[in-house]
Amino acid sequence: MKYFVESYGCTMNYGEGRKLSRDMASMGYQEAETAEEADIVVLNTCTVVETTEKKMLARISELKKLKKEIIVTGCMAKAQPKRIEIRLPESIILPPEDYHAFSKEIANRYGIAGPALPLVQGTDAILPIAQGCLGNCSYCITKFARGKLKSYDPAELKSEFDSFVDGGAKEILVTAQDTACYGFDTGHDLPAILRSMLQKDGEYRVRIGMMNPNHLKRIVDDLLPLMDDGRMYRFLHIPVQSGSNAVLKNMRRGYTAESFMDLVDHMRESIPDISIATDIITGFPGESDEDHELTKQLIRELRADTLNITRFSSRPGTDAANMTQIHGRILKERSTDLTELKNQVEYEVNSKLIGKRFKALATEVGKEGTIVRTGNYRPVVIREDIPLGTFLEIEVTDCRSTYLFGKSCNN
Repeated sequence: MKYFVESYGCTMNYGEGRKLSRDMASMGYQEAETAEEADIVVLNTCTVVETTEKKMLARISELKKLKKEIIVTGCMAKAQPKRIEIRLPESIILPPEDYHAFSKEIANRYGIAGPALPLVQGTDAILPIAQGCLGNCSYCITKFARGKLKSYDPAELKSEFDSFVDGGAKEILVTAQDTACYGFDTGHDLPAILRSMLQKDGEYRVRIGMMNPNHLKRIVDDLLPLMDDGRMYRFLHIPVQSGSNAVLKNMRRGYTAESFMDLVDHMRESIPDISIATDIITGFPGESDEDHELTKQLIRELRADTLNITRFSSRPGTDAANMTQIHGRILKERSTDLTELKNQVEYEVNSKLIGKRFKALATEVGKEGTIVRTGNYRPVVIREDIPLGTFLEIEVTDCRSTYLFGKSCNN
């Protein structure tokens, strides 16, 4: 029998999907190239916003019409199992907390297909280091799916990291729901586990996953020195969500706009070329025109390298769902306004890189060429066929708001 793991959502979900794929192969199941070619489809779901939830339900219907055996995993399997059970009353529905039982569930339902089959590892790898988080954001449905923080064993993580490098991985994404709070429940911390990983010899790059500002603040002074190692991307993803302290308080984010900017300033003083990515939720319940303007002011001041803007989406069971909602027309207007400003600021930031040279790593194939990443994780399109996993010297020649263009200097 053939299987296919189809993942959606965050980097961590994709990392867990790859682990489920390895489990299937270990039981002798052959990986299909597409869901349509598979007998068994593992649908690894996301439900962070309403549009994604609807997409998951539509995909279930499509796979049912194709008469596939469907196993549902991921956040929706925990947060909204009833919505799945109605559509798939006899299917396996496995939440993240039960992934340790995945192989047993497959064996009980479908048996062992044969001897273990090898899976070809690509040049990138994803290493989830914890389940859950310590946050209590008023809008977040993911906390229902992932629960409280449960950090994984450092020795097991080190072993898995080493196996990725030995298997040829050149880019390893170390991630969690909130990567900064790794080990807060066990007496360990993120800088310590990263130091142990960097003891592994080899030429590779490590990217740290999303970190909330209030937890990053606790470890930042131990984390920043690690970025002196050229194998660490000088990049951090730190969601701010709003420039208004009133909105941040209603979101229960645990910091102010001012403390967020102080944290960013501190990091930039230590590492001037650090790349900062952040997220904004626009149209949170109760957000006023003044709050919106404060967010615009923060965007101008922050000058992030990457800014993701999401319209607020009410999620069932969250406190924010019971707050007074912003009209859809206003949501759209504010999203458009912020997007225009974001594009302007990102273009200005990127344009200052034109003419500069970097050592970069080829990480993926894009529509316009090979995408390479600089040491601070800036994406540069090279209009050449470059084998993934190749390190090369490049020069930035042009830019758009969200990416750069460049040329290889290796010839």
